[in-house]
Amino acid sequence: MLPDSGFRRYIVVAGRRNVGKSSVMNAILGQDISIVSEVAGTTTDPVFKSMELAPLGPVTLVDTPGLDDEGRLGELRVEKARKALYRADAALLVVDDKPGNYEHSIAKLLDEMEIPYMVLVNKSDMLGDKAWELKTLYESEFGVKAVVVSALEKKGFEGLGKLLSEILPSDEELPYLSDLIDGGDLVVMVVPIDLGAPKGRLIMPQVHAIREALDREALALVVKERELRYALENIGMKPRLVITDSQGVMKVVSDVPDDVDLTTFSILEARYRGDLRYFVDSVYAIERLKDGDRVIIMEGCSHRPLTEDIGRVKLPRWLVNHTGASLDIRVVAGKDFPDLETLEGAKLIIHCGGCVLNRASVMRRVRMAKRLSIPMTNYGVAISYLHGVLERVIKVFFKGAGLFEERAGLSRRG
Repeated sequence: MLPDSGFRRYIVVAGRRNVGKSSVMNAILGQDISIVSEVAGTTTDPVFKSMELAPLGPVTLVDTPGLDDEGRLGELRVEKARKALYRADAALLVVDDKPGNYEHSIAKLLDEMEIPYMVLVNKSDMLGDKAWELKTLYESEFGVKAVVVSALEKKGFEGLGKLLSEILPSDEELPYLSDLIDGGDLVVMVVPIDLGAPKGRLIMPQVHAIREALDREALALVVKERELRYALENIGMKPRLVITDSQGVMKVVSDVPDDVDLTTFSILEARYRGDLRYFVDSVYAIERLKDGDRVIIMEGCSHRPLTEDIGRVKLPRWLVNHTGASLDIRVVAGKDFPDLETLEGAKLIIHCGGCVLNRASVMRRVRMAKRLSIPMTNYGVAISYLHGVLERVIKVFFKGAGLFEERAGLSRRG
């Protein structure tokens, strides 16, 4: 497990052997971290180093073995380099000559994995004018930005942070619920007070919803699930939106009229921090689970498990009841990147709401799941699906989108 928080951007330094990847990394860092040698293949394992890179802020640079390494050991090193790419937010492709088969294969791999990258033409101290010819050639053939640098003289790196910021995914945060309501609307929030509720306070998604409703000049009414029906019958005003905790969704669905929009806090989190459409598409992978399949329950934080913990107890129970399969369910918790050895071969990832993570961090996990071809959903989507109410709680986000016409007849196991 890496020591870095998931909030950092991961920048992978890639290229063939002996193009100066380690020297480039040392030049960016301003210190000698990676071992440098004229012997090809000196770097045998990915090297991780965190730093502040203006204007990006905190990043983790990853020095990788050459992707043209040979022999059995070379194959293992290349595989480790490829695994490092699963984590990447962006890549620096280091070259010192015209593009050949290896450069084209690396560029193809980066494109397939949807990893934005730029080319660093290294060794300008040796190449002279040829370096600038190579810059033009790579920009023309690869269609990406190329920069001429000298790792030996530590030249050409001054604007690297700004150039990287221009190609990195923006992952701008979306509205939490302000686009779903207007000023004067009534928003009813159903907040259970159970073993998982912190004493004397509300959890972050609930506070976030209340604050955004108030900022929108809407009316926020907070009730427990047992008081919901009484509130709806006596408030004298039709709610614009009802938001509930996922675990109480079945009772709430039965109490809320069909013409009132309804969703869950976890689904709001799914849209705000992740990719709701992808989470909805992925949840149907539940129907393909069979005996022995690995399912990853992924949490953004570490907490002491409760007797009826949602990730460790309830979700596994609901999954087994729904599928009838004996599943290999593993829990991965914490802000750091999950171990790829655990993820590889998994048939489904179910992520928590991610309330302690930012959108960039959750989206990095989404991109990694896509690169590994593992369907990924979240607690709110999965719970609503397993209880047969998914269409009801997400239609507010997809009105007119034809989402469920695509899924006709697939909402429950037959």
